[in-house]
Amino acid sequence: MGDGEDDKARTDTRATDTSRASAAASGGLPSEVRRVPPARAATDAEVADFVRRVKEIAPQTAAGHGRLVFAMDATMSRQPTWDMALALQADMFKAVKSVGGLDVQLVYFRGVGECRASKWVSDPDALASLMTKVACAGGYTQIGKVLGHARAESAKRRVSALVYVGDCMEEEIDDLCGRAGELALLGVPVFLFQEGEDASAEQTFREIARLTKGAYCRFDAGSAAQRRQLLAAVAVYAAGGRKALQALAGHGARRLLQQLE
Repeated sequence: MGDGEDDKARTDTRATDTSRASAAASGGLPSEVRRVPPARAATDAEVADFVRRVKEIAPQTAAGHGRLVFAMDATMSRQPTWDMALALQADMFKAVKSVGGLDVQLVYFRGVGECRASKWVSDPDALASLMTKVACAGGYTQIGKVLGHARAESAKRRVSALVYVGDCMEEEIDDLCGRAGELALLGVPVFLFQEGEDASAEQTFREIARLTKGAYCRFDAGSAAQRRQLLAAVAVYAAGGRKALQALAGHGARRLLQQLE
């Protein structure tokens, strides 16, 4: 994430005993040994529902400038699709380069309690470069820390949206929903993208999206174009709203606009 402490803010680096105990009690395994089932492709109805939610949520920008927290699960279970995910997520930020008006902060967790946040950046290329330096490491999920971090950042200065990409959930759902409720009070919608078929993750992600008036969508391993379109749509929408999305050139933008009608 960078050589100096100014380029990153280290969050609490110790995983909570409660999260570990919960995962162990439920038979959960660290992502380094967890078997990942094949992903189911998102249906047209699911994609349409996601973009409908994007349309309904007005971007909460301050003085025409949006702030987006982009969080990634970097545990070992995501390793098989990690390189593709990094490339597509980098494209998300390049899509807003011509729009401007969007600051992004990268947050990721991995390993034994490691959870880090970058500085806020407005240059998509700089953020894409930061993302390519992140490697996966086995460990449990730390979604609660991500939600808490987004709340703390929004308390300092309004955050337009939180985007989270992950494949599993190994924490207490009620604890996560409580943190999501805090974000809802601050008006921060959470957009959650799921890889794989983990049922607990889907249930939790959907509930977080509902509580924060955000949106949930599943990614399928072969849906590179779909993933790029949806991520770019959220980023551009957070930066400049519907008008900015309409100005975005390309088939993907036109397809999304058709679904937003």
